[in-house]
Amino acid sequence: MKHFFLTLITFCATCLTAFADEWDTDYPRLVSSIASVRLNDAEYPVTRFGAKTSASARQNQKAINKAIDTCSRKGGGKVIIPRGTWNTGALVMKSNVNLVLEEGATLQFVFDVNLYPIVETHWEGLGCYNVSPLIYANGEHDIAITGKGTIDGGGTRSTWWTWTGVDRFGWKEGMYNQRKSRAQLQEWSENQTPVSERVFAKDNAMRPQTVNFMRCERVLIEGVTLLSSPFWVLHPVMCEDVTVRDVTIINEGPNGDGCDPESCNRVLIENCRFRTGDDCIAIKSGRNKDGRMWNTPCQNVVVRNCRMEDGHGGIVVGSEISGGFRNLFVENCQMDSPNLDRVVRIKTNTCRGGVVENIFVRNVEVGECREAVLKINLNYEPREKAERGHIPTVRNVNLNNVNCRKSKYGAYISGLEEDVRISDITITNCSWTGIQSFPYRIEGKVEGLNIR
Repeated sequence: MKHFFLTLITFCATCLTAFADEWDTDYPRLVSSIASVRLNDAEYPVTRFGAKTSASARQNQKAINKAIDTCSRKGGGKVIIPRGTWNTGALVMKSNVNLVLEEGATLQFVFDVNLYPIVETHWEGLGCYNVSPLIYANGEHDIAITGKGTIDGGGTRSTWWTWTGVDRFGWKEGMYNQRKSRAQLQEWSENQTPVSERVFAKDNAMRPQTVNFMRCERVLIEGVTLLSSPFWVLHPVMCEDVTVRDVTIINEGPNGDGCDPESCNRVLIENCRFRTGDDCIAIKSGRNKDGRMWNTPCQNVVVRNCRMEDGHGGIVVGSEISGGFRNLFVENCQMDSPNLDRVVRIKTNTCRGGVVENIFVRNVEVGECREAVLKINLNYEPREKAERGHIPTVRNVNLNNVNCRKSKYGAYISGLEEDVRISDITITNCSWTGIQSFPYRIEGKVEGLNIR
């Protein structure tokens, strides 16, 4: 054991030099490469199209979607939601449209499955057709949701959350629930049933995301507050040039991930606040056979100046990461909650496969987290019913000046027993006080754990 730690320290100088080079060269180059949305200032107030705060959700849904269609068809601009509460159903974003929620405006999505048509989407990293996300786009460009207003997904223990089939989220015997449907989707993926044939009816109870943009270019979400999502909150899939800025996400519901870029390229998440019932930010690239079939990694993600409170993890890669991931830069974030389990988390397994590499985290201050500052787990969901033998790889993970005042572990790394698939983990200049168990818990084989 002594020799092991001497070997680790020998490699530190080289690792630190490489770490500094990435921040000085690749990081600014990446930030400058993220393209901005291209929008004009023409205004289309939804009231001009018949929306009223006194109208039904169906009436407002029709009016707002008409405003979006008209705005896009005439060259783009701002579709304005004025102050007040506007009940609605699913909205479909179109190219060159900025959906602006003015201060004091609330888009209130109602729990009525008839207002959410069946559309193509991804659900936990698997392709399918499901009830529409609350705000949806597919194949569009230059789309934005901005302003100081609120998007309320309507998730409660008497609405969408009951579909989990879990008692504590309001489910009772005889209610719809997603348990059979979720298993069916996983089976379809294992059998490689064409996505066009994976169609769920509305009574299959697969909860929709709040915002799901599929295959879009140049996306901006800025300023808004998002509350009470039925499921994941922000879920861009196979998008390029995504910016999420000055956004507040409060969603304590089941599987309530805050922002989940899946198989996206060039993503900036900055100045945001997260309080979630699951991961605050979770980077993904498809699950199992679907992810390997699409073979589209998520890559080039920047997270900075964010605040994470409750959540299973602050910055997470996985678990649906079969397409792989590379190039994450995280800096100047604050995390603090007894209900925050981990700060940086990488989770995968031998159903997933894929390579996760080039993780750079610096200048993060943590009051407390429940389990570990760094958690790497190659044995996530060990009882998952899926084809095994797809060995994941995690390499080149770097933490510098990531400080925590209270946690059970500093780093908890769980590799495979039969092979080295975790390597080159560098932890530099980190102060982990208030450790309740061990600074480092290592299971399985790990190569190149460099500590200074």
